[in-house]
Amino acid sequence: MRTILFACLLFAVPSFAQNEQLIKYVNPLTGTDRMGHTFPGATVPFGSVQLSPETDTLPYEVDGHYNKDVYKYCAGYQYQDKTIVGFSHTHFSGTGHSDLGDFLIMPANGKLLMNPGTADHPENGFRSGYSHANETAVPDYYKVKLDKYNITAELTATARVGFHQYTFGKADNAHIILDAVYGIYNYPDKNVWTFIRVENDTLVTGYRQTNGWGRTRTVYFAMTFSQPFKSYGWQNSSKKEVYRGFWRKFDQENNFPEIAGTQVRAHFDFNTTDGGQIKIKFAVSPVSTANALENLRTEIPGWDFNVVKKQGQDAWVKELNKMVITGDEETKQNFYTSVYHTYINPTVYMDVNSEYKGLDQNTHKAAGFTNYTTFSLWDTHRALHPLFNIIQPRRNADMINSMLAHYDQSAHHMLPVWSNSANENWCMIGYHSVSVVADAFVKGVKGFDAQRVLQACIATSNHKSFDGVGYYLQMGYVPEDKNSSSVSKTLEYAYDDWCIAQMAKKMGKASIYDEYIKRSANYKNVFDAGSGFMRPRMSDGSFKKDFDVLNTDEPGFIEGNTWNYSLYVPHAPTEMIQMMGGSKRFARHLDSLFTMQLPDSFFAKTEDITRDGIIGNYVHGNEPSHHIAYLYNWAGMEWKTQERVRMIMKKMYHPTPDGLSGNDDCGQMSAWYIFSALGFYPVAPGSDEYAFGSPAVSSAVLHLENGKTLKITANNQSDKNVYVQRVSINGKPLNRNFITHQELMNGGEIVFDMSGKH
Repeated sequence: MRTILFACLLFAVPSFAQNEQLIKYVNPLTGTDRMGHTFPGATVPFGSVQLSPETDTLPYEVDGHYNKDVYKYCAGYQYQDKTIVGFSHTHFSGTGHSDLGDFLIMPANGKLLMNPGTADHPENGFRSGYSHANETAVPDYYKVKLDKYNITAELTATARVGFHQYTFGKADNAHIILDAVYGIYNYPDKNVWTFIRVENDTLVTGYRQTNGWGRTRTVYFAMTFSQPFKSYGWQNSSKKEVYRGFWRKFDQENNFPEIAGTQVRAHFDFNTTDGGQIKIKFAVSPVSTANALENLRTEIPGWDFNVVKKQGQDAWVKELNKMVITGDEETKQNFYTSVYHTYINPTVYMDVNSEYKGLDQNTHKAAGFTNYTTFSLWDTHRALHPLFNIIQPRRNADMINSMLAHYDQSAHHMLPVWSNSANENWCMIGYHSVSVVADAFVKGVKGFDAQRVLQACIATSNHKSFDGVGYYLQMGYVPEDKNSSSVSKTLEYAYDDWCIAQMAKKMGKASIYDEYIKRSANYKNVFDAGSGFMRPRMSDGSFKKDFDVLNTDEPGFIEGNTWNYSLYVPHAPTEMIQMMGGSKRFARHLDSLFTMQLPDSFFAKTEDITRDGIIGNYVHGNEPSHHIAYLYNWAGMEWKTQERVRMIMKKMYHPTPDGLSGNDDCGQMSAWYIFSALGFYPVAPGSDEYAFGSPAVSSAVLHLENGKTLKITANNQSDKNVYVQRVSINGKPLNRNFITHQELMNGGEIVFDMSGKH
């Protein structure tokens, strides 16, 4: 869901030629399997277009029931598949649920086939076999040989335009198929409407509206070919409608300049010479086909594929160069692939003229900021956005402005929960946009109206109709008999409320601080002192009976069990430890979490938790546990944090196609690795402190946006020397187990002295 740089060169600003080597450490195929759900295609950092191969067409439902196998195709690509059905332009990276896969293109020759066929009978459709031996995936470039047609496919992209280059043999019957039926997590009624129009013999425009995870999602496009097509046609397999007007007067299947329906495929036919190329520029827009065409002409005015590829890879070099590390080969591959993953989402969501579609479905213009979408906030508030506050603060400020625009356009007057493409899909729990905002504000990030954002945070946190919030405000907890996942919600609301309190405190708003700091203690209301665990509580005040502390599908919790969730009080770890019996007892709880054996039966019903993502009963493959290894720091056992963190990095991250232990979740899994490899982690975003762990890099240089440089050195680094003996900043010993955000942003040098003994 990867050439050694000399240390003496690392501490100067490296030259472009040296930094260009960083791309070689990135493996876009990493994490595409084993629930990694990332895609290996072409995209620039944070690009709207994410052009990638699709390897099957599994439906969301089979015989009216959810098809569990479709979960494997959240990003459209599975490494073990033997066929490719085409290349589509939009994807999510590492999500546990999905959508998108818009406008699939497939080159072909020979007999025209207008269906994708099946994996076991590819000869019946336009899909083709391929071999990983003939597949290349690097940042902003994907190449593969389609064996069925002896066609070489190459892909690159700009922010809003996908660039295809297909090299054919000599043929009088070459085809480019445009499949507007295909989608990720597809079902017959997902396509609400599709319209495609032939403008001339090289230009095609149109749009598609879908009813999926985003229920009113519309994508407009403009597609242009490098040479004229000689003929074209349509297949419209839309279900029969009661009234279709008088379109029956025309032969709409052949060389007719427009088509509309719900299940539309198109073919464009060419003559090709041996080694001849058909190139396609395909632009998307959230607003109109006119904007899509403007995006196309602005971002790729010419037809030189290699120039566009070079520009995209230069953009990746620039971003990768913000963090330059040394270490063993696997560490460098894991690190830079993680950086790659963290710079995929959120995605730019506006045209080159700054127009975008808002949550109210009207056209808006971003004034003074870049508008973003794809906010998987339950995941990314934990480490991805805190990472941006260090290395991408201006971009993170734009993301906050995008969230504020979402709030202004929302009929519910709420900040986003999980939003994409002018839609709120309400996925997961909490109101974690307030964590993103508070973390940025507390850490001094500029570029957004903090007063307006605080008002939006307060309104969001008091929206009584949202997911048990009314009960939470009334009772101090969410009762399980009134609202499911009640313990998880209570704990996460309490943390979010603490974030609001931190904003209010820094602003000097005492009454707001007092209200929200009190609310932040609501985690105590679901702690059962008798069992020593967080436990579902009923509306009559009693704790739920028949309670299993190991079951990950237990009522009261979401994507985790109480053994993990009982440790989710990131904003008050000292109080949590005291509540759970003190440091020694707490440490035993943590020890047992990592060392016990969790039988398969306890997570058999949970799609998001698999054996691959578990160490003992510690679920690293899912986000609620990501801070846990750092909690030993508050129990006076820092060495155990250091030991566990290094173990997790070794076991859960590998530079292989099955290298991630769970969904990357729009960069959160990768952000955890980046922080941990550097030696510190934001246990409680909203605080300006980062807990120390154990760095996996030998050294690192972070080039900060404020013009300063932060150097990190780990003396005596090795797989065995995981314990930190001393930490110093600019030569001065640091006698505490955390570092502040300001100390990082001041630049200078942090030195870890490592040892094999604690």
